Amino acid sequence: MTSKLARVMLASAFLISIAATAQTGSASAADPMPSAPSASAAGAGAAPAPATPPAGGTRVGTINVEQAIFATNEGQRDFEALSKKLEPKQTELKNQSDEIESLKKQLNNQGEKLNDETRGTLVKQVEQKQKSFERAMQDARDDAQNQQNEIAQRILQKMAPMLVKYAGDNGYGVIIDTSNPWPNGPVLWAGSAIDITKSVVDAYNAQSGVPAPVRPAGAKPATPTARPGAPTAKPATPQAKPQTPPK
Repeated sequence: MTSKLARVMLASAFLISIAATAQTGSASAADPMPSAPSASAAGAGAAPAPATPPAGGTRVGTINVEQAIFATNEGQRDFEALSKKLEPKQTELKNQSDEIESLKKQLNNQGEKLNDETRGTLVKQVEQKQKSFERAMQDARDDAQNQQNEIAQRILQKMAPMLVKYAGDNGYGVIIDTSNPWPNGPVLWAGSAIDITKSVVDAYNAQSGVPAPVRPAGAKPATPTARPGAPTAKPATPQAKPQTPPK
């Protein structure tokens, strides 16, 4: 559910950025002699309006926006840094999970040998730790997802006007996002020949000036579609409580 929501948020943000860029460009084209900017606007350092894509493009292209974000040098750098930042939390959650599993094994192996009071105390301890762990796990997932979205949104805001310009410069009339495969996305099938993901990523890297991440010899680069490591420790699976032996 979180992954799907993140994809929807990214797609929505991207469409909004594209629409805003296109509208700004259209307004600039409609007024060939715009009035001079006000002093307040100039003082604020307003960014210049992006170039308006020339009308009449007829080519159709596809781009995997999600893949493009993770494939940029900036994306790889920032998501890998986030992954390292989250490692202590992953270790903490793993230790909590291991502790719960250890208590459950103790309960299962020694339950029948313990008196009612000791067994009840151990069961309560497992339940409390389980609830605490699940809350910590959800909080960690939410925090990781929020930080991932912040990185993605920042890259999207810079990529949107670049894509509009790329479309205009290369005669594209339609570019479709293929981040979500059919049936969740609009594209049933598309050939690789019309995919412009790599071209847009290359253009983004050239403009950003961020160098490719340096990795140790033999280390494999992260695949463009891989997400940074959000906490992965799984909640311990609740097991049946030992039955109280008949008196």
